[in-house]
Amino acid sequence: MQILSYLSFPSWLRPEIIPGLPLRWYGLMYLVAFFIAYQIVRIQVKEKSLDVQKDDVLNMFFWGIVGLLVGARLFAVTIYAPAGEYLRQPWKIILPIAIEGGKLRFTGLAGMSYHGGLLGAVVAVVIYLRIKKFSIPEWGDMIVTGSALGYTFGRLGNFINGELYGRVTTLPWGMIFPRQEIVDGRFRGSVPSQHLFPASEPWVQEMAAKLGLDISGVRMVNLPRHPSQLYEAFFEGIVLWAILWFAFRKRKTFPGQMMAVYVMGYGFFRFLIEYVRQPDLGIEFPIQLVELTNPAIQFSPFNFTTGQILNFIMILIGVGLYFFYKNRAERVREQESAKAERPKGRKLRKKIR
Repeated sequence: MQILSYLSFPSWLRPEIIPGLPLRWYGLMYLVAFFIAYQIVRIQVKEKSLDVQKDDVLNMFFWGIVGLLVGARLFAVTIYAPAGEYLRQPWKIILPIAIEGGKLRFTGLAGMSYHGGLLGAVVAVVIYLRIKKFSIPEWGDMIVTGSALGYTFGRLGNFINGELYGRVTTLPWGMIFPRQEIVDGRFRGSVPSQHLFPASEPWVQEMAAKLGLDISGVRMVNLPRHPSQLYEAFFEGIVLWAILWFAFRKRKTFPGQMMAVYVMGYGFFRFLIEYVRQPDLGIEFPIQLVELTNPAIQFSPFNFTTGQILNFIMILIGVGLYFFYKNRAERVREQESAKAERPKGRKLRKKIR
């Protein structure tokens, strides 16, 4: 008996919480993420003994979530969407339905961009903090700490959906994700036909033999892939949160430091994971410095995806934030020190006499 060198996506795992109802695990994971981030911010507010109302934190999260959803959706339908999809059916931008075969089908709002969500949330939260006259760097440090752990659950939702999987691999934890198909009007799986490979290709046959995958009588082959959603959940979520919570939360040297570390840390981890993540269709590698004869299995560290470009920009922004807030904190300390050393009016008059 040949030992299989790959994992199969759990057959019992479905996007819907209850079959037949438009309730999905992905949406529930978002709610869990928001709740965890909210509670972590509340914990930090109590630690700092900040004089704020309970509703202030709740309202900030409400507007932050609105900004996140709008930004994430706009980036998804403009930067990451297949060409023309939303031009043909523009209602899909805001409505969870599609027309297939002349019939309406519930799809959910498939497609949310992290970078767009981050930008939208930042804009909304900054506006709210300015209106309330709260310190942006101080509150920003608390928010990113909660957001990092909440992000873990968003990626678990992607895994349950069988989407945003990685590139083809022969590693023993490579996973065969389900095919994209509609059964009884419901979504099942996420691997589109463009990500399948002809069984007649010699490299496909060689890889299948190595994995112990039987492809006899099959025309197109669905090969194992990196479970990159789980990589991201661990490194961009749990690990990054642990760094912020245990290493910087009580040891930071200036307000805004944790914001900068989060932006740099996320950009760094995501940049590396993008090497094993399947690039989005139509915008696979905007920068290709090395020509590959078979990009499906060949790799070059000098070919960069759209996600990597955005993450490199994030790293640069994080570095800029770090020095901006660090220098600003130093200027404030110098001004306070000079003010403390300045003689008061009465003492100054005595010295003049």
